[in-house]
Amino acid sequence: MIRFEPREPASLPRLILIPVAAALIALLLAALPISAAGVNVLEAYGLMGKGAFGSLFSFTEMLTRATPLILTGLAAALAFRAKLWNIGAEGQLYAGALAAVAVGTGWIDAPGVILLPLVVFAGALAGGAVMLGPTLLKTRLGVDEVVTTLLLNFVILLFVQMMLEGPMQDPMGMGWPQSEPILDQAILPKLMDRMRIHGGLIIALAAALAIHILLKRTVWGFEIRAVGENASAAAHAGLPVRATFIRVGLLSGALAGLAGVGEVAGLKGYLTADLSPGFGYSGIVVAMLAGLNPIGVVVAALFIASIFVGADSMSRATGVSNYLADLIVAMALISVLVSGLFLRFRIKFIRPHAAAASTQAASQETK
Repeated sequence: MIRFEPREPASLPRLILIPVAAALIALLLAALPISAAGVNVLEAYGLMGKGAFGSLFSFTEMLTRATPLILTGLAAALAFRAKLWNIGAEGQLYAGALAAVAVGTGWIDAPGVILLPLVVFAGALAGGAVMLGPTLLKTRLGVDEVVTTLLLNFVILLFVQMMLEGPMQDPMGMGWPQSEPILDQAILPKLMDRMRIHGGLIIALAAALAIHILLKRTVWGFEIRAVGENASAAAHAGLPVRATFIRVGLLSGALAGLAGVGEVAGLKGYLTADLSPGFGYSGIVVAMLAGLNPIGVVVAALFIASIFVGADSMSRATGVSNYLADLIVAMALISVLVSGLFLRFRIKFIRPHAAAASTQAASQETK
């Protein structure tokens, strides 16, 4: 018979070791399909490393890919800390992008010093508004937010497609479903000449630091952690559980909305229905690899971004599909989840007769 027994709280070094070990295990497992494709594993990983860090261009591309992952990872990590399961960062990202385009394409006539903050604020507000609905349904009616946030992703994407083929379609786009380009004064500044890296990275890093301080140094952060540990006990202690869920939902959605702002106002300049290759879903992986730690989210996002960028480069050189990156990310998530299980519980094997005796003794003590 197998029994799971709770362990004592893990030490900080062990908590750091878990995601590192998960990443290494994922890379080791990914070596199997690489070998099956007839490619030298060390050469393939060397090409991946070179593709992500081998030049200034590749390094900045990796940072550019990491920017939305940091923000969607923060959105998931913050919500998960309060046991609010936000699976809708993808839809919130598109909502933020749509709002940024609506404000930044000339609907509001203002100079850049006013228009750019309005674009950023509109995107954050739209993302938060999308998450507000599932949060209210959870707090008021007990509706499962996993279902509502997940389904909203498809609703919002269809709405974006409708707007891009209708009232927000670029009249100069030759019928292509895309928005008008954002005005120059509403574009996030580039951080380096002739590179795609933009000011969204500064916003993402500032957000990670702000969330870290919020969780560790503020009363609201204590309330979030308390509600996440045990919402019933927090309510019994007089903490505002419902208000905490609503505030967390708004902030989580706003962070995902900022990811959409960065993609349209910092990188692409206009909105299309294929803006995101799944940043919202990848953000969940980032959050889990980081152990829901805001600073760890930055590190995990850089790791995931380097895998994606490096896999593209490796694929062009070896012919191995760049879907290998998705495989590595998936195995890293599975590894960290399994590792987390063994971090919280120890497995104890008990012989059948010993288990029966233990059960009988427990029942006698209860009587």
